[in-house]
Amino acid sequence: MTDSETSADVRAARPTIFDVANRAGVSKSLVSVVLRGKSGVSAAKRAAVLGAVEELGYRPNAAARSLAQKRTFTVGALLSDLRNPWFIDLLASTRTELSAQGLNLFLAEDHQLETDTSVLDAFVEARVDGLLCLGTVPPTEQLLSTARTLPTVVVSGREPDLPCVDVVTGDDRAGAARAVAHLVELGHTRIAHLAGTGRAADLRTDGYREEMHRNGLAEHIRIEISDRSEAGDMRAAQALITSRSRPTAILANNDYAALITMSHAVERGLSIPADLSVVGYDNSYLARTGYIGLTSVDNNYVEMGKLAVQKLVARIEEPDAARTVSLLDPTLLPRRTSGSPARSD
Repeated sequence: MTDSETSADVRAARPTIFDVANRAGVSKSLVSVVLRGKSGVSAAKRAAVLGAVEELGYRPNAAARSLAQKRTFTVGALLSDLRNPWFIDLLASTRTELSAQGLNLFLAEDHQLETDTSVLDAFVEARVDGLLCLGTVPPTEQLLSTARTLPTVVVSGREPDLPCVDVVTGDDRAGAARAVAHLVELGHTRIAHLAGTGRAADLRTDGYREEMHRNGLAEHIRIEISDRSEAGDMRAAQALITSRSRPTAILANNDYAALITMSHAVERGLSIPADLSVVGYDNSYLARTGYIGLTSVDNNYVEMGKLAVQKLVARIEEPDAARTVSLLDPTLLPRRTSGSPARSD
């Protein structure tokens, strides 16, 4: 038997959607409905189809599926910052739900989006079905133009802000306020904020500022803004820690900035939390590490990633549907980096 004959036999033996339909005792169209995860199928018929798929080892033909439905079943993901560990958590959750929906991921980072639009060009050329913007993404003209024509969902950010772009994020203002309230309860008054850039970061700053006012601590408001770079985080942390009236607690815009703040504080001989309490934001895997034990605001990346993909699937099916904004309720998780101040403020 020649190699070509062997290959032909293998192809001939490969089960088809018709084989699945015959084994399950249903129509080909119903098998297609079940495989696309659509509703309106009885539990018994769905079980019969899935059982036949498993028994026969059927795998859908991706090329034929794309041609038939005029889709690539691929989603583009524009990631704000690979340096931030929380986005790795969010990406993992997103990929899990994409896989469950039968979708593939095309990942890119927005690092030079303002000067290099090749990332968006690649998404368009690849004919992705939709776009996920993970984090604070610069709302450039090309991104805004792309989002107007390509189903788009913003995850853990607020840009771009367009009528048909859905948003799934945490309530940043509430999360920051809860972090400040936690520090106030511990006895801190000189509470500073290492802020970031972008609309989500601005909302966290608003939450910090409002909670300081609410507790009568307006005179102690101190904000240093970082540009989201490691150097920017270090500069902001240094400015806060070396100030004449050093804060006894710092709320950082994210966990990575919090770790940089802690590192700089320890280098200057400060003890955490005895001399300086530090609270991060996002509850990334670094915050959850036992040795670090960073007090942080949890934005629930598991639910966020799952909901974002579901919103995108719905947006792909109904591109002109009204825009939705889903705010997940954040939770403050106290750990070893926050405690009562060593002395009276």
